[in-house]
Parts: sequence; structure tokens; C-alpha cells
Amino acid sequence: MTAYQPAAFARFGDVAVRLSVELGRTEMPLRDVLMLGEGSTVTLDRLTDELLDVTANGRVIARGEVVAEKGRFALRIVSLVGEDGQELPPSGDVPAAAAADPAVPSDDAL
Repeated sequence: MTAYQPAAFARFGDVAVRLSVELGRTEMPLRDVLMLGEGSTVTLDRLTDELLDVTANGRVIARGEVVAEKGRFALRIVSLVGEDGQELPPSGDVPAAAAADPAVPSDDAL
């Protein structure tokens, strides 16, 4: 288990959670929606190089980028998102002692 998955949670490992990835959104007048047809293009609010949000039960938990894997769309997780909606540091960047006790200096501080 990783630092984000304590052993106490192991018993929940088989619980299914629906993950969703949203490519983007837009708002259009109904008259424009009614005119959509084959070949229509709908411009979304995300830039092509912007990371996509991964949600679990409607809550953002990670951000990632679209990749192809075995002929299917897939998402490579680039960063995890904490309770406050801010990106968490990569697990390799925070020494375990510092993560457990903020008073412990990191290697960078030595």
C-alpha cells in the first residue's frame, strides 16, 4: 500500500467506485443545439494541452492526460488532488518522516 492507502483501508479494496473523466464543457443556446448534426463541431472550454479532471462520485481526485492503450482511450494520472482541491506533491518528493511529522526537516533543508 502507498502512503495514501493505509492498511486499514485494505478491506475496502474490492468496493467498486465509478471514475469519470470530463473532456470539457460548453454552454450553447438551445437553437444551436437543435441545429447540431453529423459533422457538427462543438468547441469545449478546455485547451488541448490542459490536464483533465478525474472524478470519483463527483469529487476531483486526480488530473491526467489522454493516452492510447491497446486501441482504447486511457488516462495517464499526472497528479493527485487532495481534500482541499490542491494538487498533492508526488509521493517521491516528500520523505516519509516529513510526511508524518512536519517538524522533521527534509533532505533539501540539510
